[in-house]
Amino acid sequence: MSDKPAEVPRTLTRYYDLVMATFVAVLLISNVASTKFVALGPFTFDGGTLLFPLSYIFGDVLTEVYGYAAARRVIWVGFGAAVLLAGVLMLVGALPAASGWEHQAAYQAILGSTPRIVLGSLLAYWAGSFSNAAVMARFKVRTHGRLLWLRTIASTLVGELVDTILFLLVAFYGVIPLDTLQQAAISNYVFKCAVEAAMTPATYWLVGRLKRLERLDPFDHATDLNPFAHQ
Repeated sequence: MSDKPAEVPRTLTRYYDLVMATFVAVLLISNVASTKFVALGPFTFDGGTLLFPLSYIFGDVLTEVYGYAAARRVIWVGFGAAVLLAGVLMLVGALPAASGWEHQAAYQAILGSTPRIVLGSLLAYWAGSFSNAAVMARFKVRTHGRLLWLRTIASTLVGELVDTILFLLVAFYGVIPLDTLQQAAISNYVFKCAVEAAMTPATYWLVGRLKRLERLDPFDHATDLNPFAHQ
């Protein structure tokens, strides 16, 4: 496939909306699942970590198949959905419980996230997702579309690092001891990156199939990588 412009009219794509919906669903489900902490072998992490790495895989697919501008649109849609989810859960938690409903404490314990956790989650997602997409877009140009495995793993290493550190610092710095935060950061980062690496064959298959079905392979030669750009 040739180096085509990165701007692809979404009206000419068949599966872009489906990939977007899946991306947002993974993001929201992982946010809710993150209310429980689980232990899996030597790793201790929130339940959302089991699913959240898939959002980076779909982010890689979006950037690779549809270009950075299309991925940027999806990241913003996901951000808006996450803000809406957090806002509704906090509003419902603040409203008086109906007579006879005795689960207010349980609701607050599970879904009543503190403002710091909500802010940390949103900032981490935003910064990590855009870092991931930017690395994917630039590396694709520099490698002339080759070495997809290297580009997906490299972008994940950067994006997940930004995501993990930013979330833990904003949400828990000063509340949890630094050595505990460090252990949590290492566990989360290693597990998320390991999932991405293990899913490389599936990523190859999905990217290849979507490129054939959509007949797209855009390169972001001149795309403005500013998250706030309208390009």
